[in-house]
Amino acid sequence: MAGLADLLMAVHFAFLAYVALGGFLAWWRPVLLLPHLAAACWGALTVTVGLVCPLTEWEDAARRAAGQEGLPRGFIDTYLTGVVYPADNLLAAQLLVAALVAVSWAGLAARLIRRRPVPRR
Repeated sequence: MAGLADLLMAVHFAFLAYVALGGFLAWWRPVLLLPHLAAACWGALTVTVGLVCPLTEWEDAARRAAGQEGLPRGFIDTYLTGVVYPADNLLAAQLLVAALVAVSWAGLAARLIRRRPVPRR
């Protein structure tokens, strides 16, 4: 079960990376925009409304089943806040992710507009 918990942790980190940077992948493959939109909306809801991510619950359950302590707090609070960035900078980190998403979507829109053929008269 500890291996499953570690796998879920890795999947969760990959999901967070996709939330932050997936819009840039859509520059390469625009079909990835809709999955990124869903992921970004889920991420925004977990931050603003406080929804609990199932990946967090599954990892916690797997850790407990393996005889480990489990997650003392949520995934982000356990692995990122106070580790990757100071706890006092949580809002700044959230705004940075939101800015990355916004820039990636604006860049994608600009790329798609430039690709459109100009209608002939």
